[in-house]
Amino acid sequence: MRRAKIAVIGAGNVGATCAHWAASKELGDIVLLDIPDRVGVAQGKALDLACCAPIERFDSNIKGTSDYADIAGSDIVVITAGIPRKPGMSRDDLIQTNVKIVKSVSEQVKKHAPDSIIIVVANPLDAMVYTAWKTTGFPTNRIMGQAGALDVARFRTFIAMEIGCSVEDVSALLLGGHGDDMVPLPRLTSIHGVPVSELLDEKTITACVERAKAGGGEVVKLMGTSAFYAPASGTIQMCEAIIKDKKRIIPSAAYCDKEYGVGGYFVGVPALLGKDGVEKVLEINLQGDEKKLMDESISHVKDLVGTVCEMFPELA
Repeated sequence: MRRAKIAVIGAGNVGATCAHWAASKELGDIVLLDIPDRVGVAQGKALDLACCAPIERFDSNIKGTSDYADIAGSDIVVITAGIPRKPGMSRDDLIQTNVKIVKSVSEQVKKHAPDSIIIVVANPLDAMVYTAWKTTGFPTNRIMGQAGALDVARFRTFIAMEIGCSVEDVSALLLGGHGDDMVPLPRLTSIHGVPVSELLDEKTITACVERAKAGGGEVVKLMGTSAFYAPASGTIQMCEAIIKDKKRIIPSAAYCDKEYGVGGYFVGVPALLGKDGVEKVLEINLQGDEKKLMDESISHVKDLVGTVCEMFPELA
């Protein structure tokens, strides 16, 4: 039986941690790729991780490289390449820089791994997923973005902290964009089947939602750099669902047309992930403020994509 292959583009904190989680779960062979100037970083992290195998008892081949030919035959390509927003940098500056990076990476993926499924992690996420789609021309089921898995994990963590229960017993769902564009669904949040509203008051639930929205910023304030353990964990959760054809329902930035009235954009929705990528988008009947927030989130996605297309007409 052929072993799965995962390519991770970008050997920074998120990319290297993706490789770490994937290896620990023995999901397949791993290629960790970065630009030529940073190939030593990719090779060093790959070697360091490979030396964990005898201790952690996983059997994956791990390679660091700057040569895109090495990603040939990849089942999944994870794109973490991109820069975080820096002080004084406008949203448009971030978009322009990261679109160039993701566009360049996507061209190489199209050339060397044309049958792969792409998971984008770079920000601003919805615009970067759109960029990868337009650049590769891949079917929409084979392009998606990771943010919802991370946001839900944060929300579940904060709910569990407030209740004092295991995070494993907390079930939750969030829609829409990352951060401020998040659409919380407390009415669909439960603790081992018990509605969260039975265990926490509205004020506490709202505080958990707000903390989940600002979760990334909270980490940055504490340690001076962006989160990487949880974003990578959410990404590998998606990879595992696809590689093992688990049919997991994981909030993902997936292509929606008629769903939620989106009209042909990638937005955060509950998606069924299996061997073919996004195999189905689950459409929920949203109520009152939920629909209003979702419509606002979709509007922001359209604005982001509009900015991308203005800067890069070839992506329109």
